[in-house]
Amino acid sequence: MKLLTIDDSKTMRRIITGVGTNLGYDVLEAENGLMALEVLRNSSDEIGLIMLDWNMPGMNGLEVLKIIKASEDWKHIPVMMVTTESEKGHIIQAVKNGAIQYVTKPFTPENLSSKIMESLGMGEI
Repeated sequence: MKLLTIDDSKTMRRIITGVGTNLGYDVLEAENGLMALEVLRNSSDEIGLIMLDWNMPGMNGLEVLKIIKASEDWKHIPVMMVTTESEKGHIIQAVKNGAIQYVTKPFTPENLSSKIMESLGMGEI
């Protein structure tokens, strides 16, 4: 199983990839929503969790989340928002649209590890 991180920040993708790798997962990366949809078209059967930023150029994370959850091929993949957006309204919107977890930046590697494991059903949500 692989994880997919979608974030326009190369540094953030590197940090998230490091946490996922430390947990024993291969991590795929996309720097924007369009690239993420391409990765999903090619590898969705291997992806067990998507970690999605909210603020990205072109297509924001909420738009990507809606596309994922509207797709018969992808809607089963759990999505965890990993974003600086900490406003309650954003959290509610994300959850209403199918996100199962919401992590705000900055986070510690331990916190992100815990949220990844919870999202994969290996801990309490």
